[in-house]
Amino acid sequence: MSLSDTLTEDLKTAMKARDKVALSVIRMIKAALTNEKIKVGHDLSDDEELTVLSRELKQRKESREEFADAGRQDLVDGLDAEIKLVEKYAPKQLSDDEVKDIVTKTVSGVGASSMADFGKVMGAVMPKLKGKADGSLVNKTVKSLLSK
Repeated sequence: MSLSDTLTEDLKTAMKARDKVALSVIRMIKAALTNEKIKVGHDLSDDEELTVLSRELKQRKESREEFADAGRQDLVDGLDAEIKLVEKYAPKQLSDDEVKDIVTKTVSGVGASSMADFGKVMGAVMPKLKGKADGSLVNKTVKSLLSK
């Protein structure tokens, strides 16, 4: 079942259950996917859908962080529920150790030895981890391994 079909089925379920949060989040995801489809001018591939989902998840996590810093627990709680729903549609995220293993193999694979090779390593590792790990985590991991 495609992501679009899954979203449509879940939207129907949320409507029947009168789940306002789920309804809102699913509609936002569907709208983001539709907007991206219009933008690129063709049906979205799985990778493109994954990119949109990752963008939606990242936006919510950044907003959550800002609201937490501002002491707005009411908004943080709402975003936690939204993040949980968006994560339901995204692929399972890799653990920090799994990311470190992949980055370590990539660093040795491209022959990187210093921070000057940062771009080369990021270019090689991001396609492997796209949608499976947060970009900032990958960035920090690469920097820590290259700065040794």
